[in-house]
Amino acid sequence: MTGVLAVAGGTASGKSTLAEALSLTCPETIALIHLDDHYVPAHDPLRGVWTVSAGGHAVLDWNHPGSIDETAVGEAIDAARLRPGVRLVVVEGLFALTLPAVLSRAAWRVYVDAPDDVRLARKILRKIEVQRQDPRLSLRNYLQTGRDRHAAHVAPSRARADLVVDGTTDGPEMLAAVLGLVGPALTPAPEPVAAVRPRRSRAAARTRQLPAAAV
Repeated sequence: MTGVLAVAGGTASGKSTLAEALSLTCPETIALIHLDDHYVPAHDPLRGVWTVSAGGHAVLDWNHPGSIDETAVGEAIDAARLRPGVRLVVVEGLFALTLPAVLSRAAWRVYVDAPDDVRLARKILRKIEVQRQDPRLSLRNYLQTGRDRHAAHVAPSRARADLVVDGTTDGPEMLAAVLGLVGPALTPAPEPVAAVRPRRSRAAARTRQLPAAAV
């Protein structure tokens, strides 16, 4: 049976980096699912949870689990488990330990923990480097909704984890800890050994075939 590992943590805690590193250890047998790929369409105002951004615009609330298409997530996990050769499905995202569709399927649960200030600094740097975003916008969004959403929907899921890893440590250290948890799922079961009947010597066989009086 293909196992499922759920990896959660706050924004910029290191969960995506950990999950991707894990998938690269056995790319033929590990399937990786990002919850970020399963938000409801941002152009559909009738689905998801909406909020007002720091810029004053109505936007999909990316920090709320209600904005994830949970049905699509469940279907993606089930499809990945049926793929030939897959022994482990890794589901990573803010709400990997919050959404029932993931929790009900997860055999192992990991939470990547990191201090709020570290996560915020990482996020701002990422927004500047990748999107050229004004850091003031990130800070305002964090103060307006991001901090409260994390406290309400992400941080409590730490208590559901089988393993909590420190997101400020080196990647190899986190990876080793998780491999210790899921390692058995990646190790193929040994092939059954056929029972071997002991061979009788030719003399014993001849003796068994002779009549009792001739022995």
